[in-house]
Amino acid sequence: MTDTAAPQHTAPLSAPTAFQPADGGGYKRVLLKLSGEAFGGGSVGVDGGIVHSIASQLAEVVHGGTQVAVVVGGGNFFRGAELAEAGMDRRHADYMGMLGTVMNALALQAFCEQVGLETRVQTAITMGQVAEPYIPRKAVRHMEKGRLVIFGAGAGMPYFSTDTVAAQRALEIGCQVLLMAKNGVDGVYDDDPRTNSHAVMYEDLDYGTVLAKQLKVADATAISLCMDNSMPIVVFNLLEPGNIARAVAGERIGTLISDPA
Repeated sequence: MTDTAAPQHTAPLSAPTAFQPADGGGYKRVLLKLSGEAFGGGSVGVDGGIVHSIASQLAEVVHGGTQVAVVVGGGNFFRGAELAEAGMDRRHADYMGMLGTVMNALALQAFCEQVGLETRVQTAITMGQVAEPYIPRKAVRHMEKGRLVIFGAGAGMPYFSTDTVAAQRALEIGCQVLLMAKNGVDGVYDDDPRTNSHAVMYEDLDYGTVLAKQLKVADATAISLCMDNSMPIVVFNLLEPGNIARAVAGERIGTLISDPA
């Protein structure tokens, strides 16, 4: 019989200890949220060079002993909300977006296995020929065996963003932190740094401030879910080489969103 025991729950870390876990050895289990735009390098489709770089960084982290799960977006193919604004039924548009996340998940799996990282894709919509169904305990067992787990197809339901899915999955599989990798942005700013050269980056934020100021980190549902369950969020620049390993090791990079000190 397969061992499917539920993971032992440990309370997520919050400020100021989130960047320095109790044993000083970095996080043991993390969830990494990757946007679809990161896969495409700002264009439609998949940029092989970028995805290969992500795969190499993930291999280094997982082979170093950290258990890692990934939630991928699909914005480089479809964005449900944008298609809905153009007149498409929101439900159909969101399902198209979910299929886009599966394409990104399979691309990441292919590049990870090229660099020697054993990988499993789990999807919220059953598609047995290409992926396993989402089963939380099975995902945990994969991670305990040193495999990278990639979650695709969002929540399997319309009206839920992949940011919200990342928060939910992180909580359900017992992660210590939600790492939100951004495409070329170092952290959370008070304004868009790409259009305002005077924008200031926050090093620390609490969930309430993010919601009150409507800072563009993740949707309000995702932030509220993390706030209700004290799940710390680290927002950092994906395109800086080695940043995934730094975030996992607990180094002080990007912006920490957590409970008030």
